[in-house]
Amino acid sequence: MIWKIKSFEELTVAELYAILRLRSEVFIIEQNCAYQDLDNSDQKALHLMGTDDSGQLLAYTRIFAPGIKFTEASIGRVVTSPLARGQGAGRELMERSILELQQHYGKIPIKIGAQQYLQRFYTSLGFEQTSDTYLEDGIPHIEMLRL
Repeated sequence: MIWKIKSFEELTVAELYAILRLRSEVFIIEQNCAYQDLDNSDQKALHLMGTDDSGQLLAYTRIFAPGIKFTEASIGRVVTSPLARGQGAGRELMERSILELQQHYGKIPIKIGAQQYLQRFYTSLGFEQTSDTYLEDGIPHIEMLRL
């Protein structure tokens, strides 16, 4: 996987299109969840993109400085293409996201809003559940913190 991280202003039109297409494909169509993906937060995020040799986007996250989504730094819109699943792409994406966040903001706490069914996955990356289950766009979520 080839990794790039860019601010919103640095994204090309083609990269932004690929990001929005992948997020729509997985979060809206695959998960059958009608929600407002364009939340005016992309402009405040760093965008981590993992592509194959041909440039196709296979993995993506948004990374936020402390004080934007939560008091703590945060990682969100964690998504892997169906083409990359079952090959460790999700773990590599999160490990790379944590590393990039630490390189930009230091080794500080990271808070995420995780889909509840992924609790074990995030726990294996050092996150601990810090909230009761809540519904976000009709999907059970939990807040998790990594110190």
